[in-house]
Amino acid sequence: MTRNRALAGAAAGSLAAALTLSAVAPATAGPPSEGPPQAQVWVTTPDRAELLHHRAPVSFTAGTSDLPTIEVDPDATYQTMDGFGASITDSSASLIAALDPAGRDSVMRSLFDAQDGIGVSFLRQPVGSSDFTAAATHWTYDDVAPGETDLALEHFSVAHDEAQILPLLRQAKALNPGLTVMATPWSPPAWMKTGDSLIGGRLKDDPVTIDAYARYLVRFVEAYAAAGVPVDYLSVQNEPQNRTPSGYPGTDMPVATEVAVINALGPMLREASPHTRILAYDHNWAEHPNDIANTPPGEDPATDYPYQVLASSAAKWVAGTAYHCYSGDPSAQTALHDKFPNKGIWFTECSGSHGENDTPDQVFRGTLTWHARTLAIGTTRNWAKSVVNWNIALREDGGPHLGGCGTCDGLVTMLADGTVRADAQYYTIGHLSKFVKPGAVRIGSTSFGTTGWNGQIMDVAFRNPDGSMALVVHNENDDPRSFAVAVGGQRFEYELPGGALATFVWPASAQLRDARTPLDLSAATATASTGGDPAALVDGDASTRWTSGAAQTPGQQIQVDLGGATHFDQVALDSGGNLGDYARGYRVEVSKDGTAWRTVAEGAATGQLTTIDVGQVTARYVRITQTGTASAWWSVSDLRLYR
Repeated sequence: MTRNRALAGAAAGSLAAALTLSAVAPATAGPPSEGPPQAQVWVTTPDRAELLHHRAPVSFTAGTSDLPTIEVDPDATYQTMDGFGASITDSSASLIAALDPAGRDSVMRSLFDAQDGIGVSFLRQPVGSSDFTAAATHWTYDDVAPGETDLALEHFSVAHDEAQILPLLRQAKALNPGLTVMATPWSPPAWMKTGDSLIGGRLKDDPVTIDAYARYLVRFVEAYAAAGVPVDYLSVQNEPQNRTPSGYPGTDMPVATEVAVINALGPMLREASPHTRILAYDHNWAEHPNDIANTPPGEDPATDYPYQVLASSAAKWVAGTAYHCYSGDPSAQTALHDKFPNKGIWFTECSGSHGENDTPDQVFRGTLTWHARTLAIGTTRNWAKSVVNWNIALREDGGPHLGGCGTCDGLVTMLADGTVRADAQYYTIGHLSKFVKPGAVRIGSTSFGTTGWNGQIMDVAFRNPDGSMALVVHNENDDPRSFAVAVGGQRFEYELPGGALATFVWPASAQLRDARTPLDLSAATATASTGGDPAALVDGDASTRWTSGAAQTPGQQIQVDLGGATHFDQVALDSGGNLGDYARGYRVEVSKDGTAWRTVAEGAATGQLTTIDVGQVTARYVRITQTGTASAWWSVSDLRLYR
């Protein structure tokens, strides 16, 4: 883990008020009813006044809203979700195992039971030692004396894990049978490496060692399966470009070496464990400046590491790419997806961490708000199939650890008096894992916020395997914000406190089906008579906007070229979160050739989202002209067409 980075200016920690872990309200969308559909609501606030608090449900009703409106589109589908969670590291296991049986069972239920807890559904497990170990020394599953080797893997054993880690993993799977398990090594055994050390160095670049390492990983997968914990995903090296780990296992693994390991591992794994899939890279969205600075002289820093792996001969063995949060931002995931759309993306590590002088309130607020916008929503809106934090449990002092991070936080914290506290990451993960089930599909939803914090409402939506919908919403502003949620012809309005994170869940309902079909405008182009970037009108991203940049006056104009004759009957002008920037008057015109125009609608908007019926139209060009006057600017976050 590369830790020396700031979380977008926020205190990144998680020191929450004491809480009874088993008191989390059960998750249910409610049975279908003959009345108006209702959404169940759970809210967590930065001041800890509400912690996954199950509020009164809210009913959908017909009609329009003048508020910024999140339009949920169940027919627009993206990635399928595997799950959400953390890691039962050696440190976490030592703390949970040390509890008395009743306390241990309570903590495990609070973490893995979806009814009594948050239903953690994804675990990323270290293969051997990481910086978070309770042992006195670092270790792997095949350690021999310095100068010796074990190419036959005669000393291989996972006995270390049978003491605490594997029993907890088996209990986790019993509590949540749909649990996904990923495995990641921090280092090969020292005898396989240059320098004969787990800390730093590289895997020896020879076919015999590469073959031995591949067999070592397969032996681990087989041993865990025999112990009742099948491994679903496997990466071959944690953070392969973290070249200077601070006192904990780590390996500098160049692209060529990772490709060689995967090419050796792939056929072995297909034979030994066909369901186990390989993930590449397992490192940051962007290469950390320290990693670049420590690139050996004359070598390529490989800032495009995952691209190189997916373009290599190893790609046929790779399901996709794993990412961490310690440098860059989640947009890197979409860039990779656009280049390799048939490969999946998993987000697999991020830890809250706190400064020495942060107050508990600052730490909780900073972690909740940064993780909410960047991980819970930011990674999933950028194609992540999982959201995984680091340690599932730590002490209040951030231990036990051996090297590495001394300021990391867990989902839960073991206090000196023997009690257990749920911290901010418990809630950011819980707002997903409790309500978004494995196999859920991310669906379309309008979002106005950004991971860089712009003070707006941001969200992400999912359709569960049972047809129910889950919408996760974060208010980026420090003050309360009101918004509407629209599904089909129904909607509800809601207000969230400043910084709050909420999940709305509702059952499948015929009343929430939309008869409209949104048109794909990805090939459309836009122009404007004045103001900002007109491309924002048709980019499908409501966090960007075109704006007049001046008070509304008659004659201001935007125009869209659809690229060819297109049939539609509705035009939607979405002013997003730019309150008051809606058109005080409008005229909608269409044209087949860009020369001869006819007016199909005129009127005035009253709020942020204006849906205009234009009759049955076939046209290539759409032009909207401002006909009103106001001191407010005219802004459009998205222009959408329906038929």
